[in-house]
Amino acid sequence: MASGVEELLDMLFELIDEAKNAPLSSDKCVIERDRALDLIDDIRSQFPMELTEARKMMARRAEMEAEAKRKAESIVRSAEDRAKQLLATDSIALQAKQRANDMMRQAEERSRELKRSANEYCEDALRRTEEAVAEAYDEIKQSRVRFRAAAAATAGAKPAAPGAPAAPGAPTGPAPGGRTMFDAEKD
Repeated sequence: MASGVEELLDMLFELIDEAKNAPLSSDKCVIERDRALDLIDDIRSQFPMELTEARKMMARRAEMEAEAKRKAESIVRSAEDRAKQLLATDSIALQAKQRANDMMRQAEERSRELKRSANEYCEDALRRTEEAVAEAYDEIKQSRVRFRAAAAATAGAKPAAPGAPAAPGAPTGPAPGGRTMFDAEKD
């Protein structure tokens, strides 16, 4: 017995193909009725099995297509999510870069402002110091003048003692101990 519908159909085809022509007819033939009917019965009995197999294969094919579609959709969703993440990352990186640039600009502006303030402070401190030094120098000069005037007044009242400072305009020389005396008028 044949194993499948196709084989049974091939056997039926051979039976008809090899059949003898009917007398006085070229398109009709004589076949064994019982053998032909047995082949048709076998084909009918095989059809439910073949159809069941075909249906199973069609169902499996549909399942495979559905699974492939689910996987494809999953891959597309994953790719879209990844693209969104990359865009978000690029966006975050761009925002961070802009923020860093803003911070650098602000830091540079702040640095320039601090330098300007420091320069102004130093200039002001040096000016005040210069004024204080000039004021102290003037005070020292005035004190020396007063001191010499007082010394001259005392020298005019008393004769100069040996080693005493000379009157203004008098020659100065080394004082006791070898130190030279300075005259404020000559300065």
